[in-house]
Amino acid sequence: MIQQSLQYLRNDEDSWVTTVLIGGILTLLSPLVIPAILVLGYLVRVVRETMHGNERPPAFDEWGDLFSDGLRAFIIVFVYGFVPTLVAALVIGGGVLSFVVVGGSASSVSGSFGPRSGITTGLGILVVLVGSLLAVVVSLLAAYVGPVAMASLAERDDLSGAFSLSELRPALTFRTYATAWVSGLGIILVFGLIAGALSAVPLFGFLAAGFLSFYGAVAAYCVIGHAWGELHDVTVGEENGSIHERPAV
Repeated sequence: MIQQSLQYLRNDEDSWVTTVLIGGILTLLSPLVIPAILVLGYLVRVVRETMHGNERPPAFDEWGDLFSDGLRAFIIVFVYGFVPTLVAALVIGGGVLSFVVVGGSASSVSGSFGPRSGITTGLGILVVLVGSLLAVVVSLLAAYVGPVAMASLAERDDLSGAFSLSELRPALTFRTYATAWVSGLGIILVFGLIAGALSAVPLFGFLAAGFLSFYGAVAAYCVIGHAWGELHDVTVGEENGSIHERPAV
């Protein structure tokens, strides 16, 4: 599966270099938001094509549709990324605030940092540590659900399904998806490590990181697309020029 995904972009021998160039440049410009949306739109296309068994990578064309897919994918990424951030801010921030306020009060009453202040300090540190652990766990859960939500969007072309636990649960609880997710995460981490090593080279490392990040993301979502297609037995039929998809769940 991993070898197939790494080869995916190169299946289009005529234009894979152009695709990587466009994707890499958009990735480098991702802080401008719109390029990031276009990259997300391309990843949705990758999932849509691979879930149907199409091994030819999509092109950067029909930019309006690409932007539409990317915008909805951006909403998915934002929502699933916002929850862990909110948990971290509330729990860790609350722990730090209680540590500062209560600890300050205790020290002002006793005149020095006595036993009461030490207990308060320990509780504050414990809250921060537990909050940090909780934030990590929630972040991993969000990272696990996010690709499934994007696959649901790619299949149904409907944003609501990306936030429906009843629709996402079947895929989330199968070993097929878990294996695909771990494989995709491994691909992204490896490409990230390579990009990090190259960052030691001024300018070249920065540019290479953009192209490597795009290539790795495409390979990872190729794996997700194959897994979703396998789980849902997605088929494509032509009727009156339209595409119909049928999930077997």
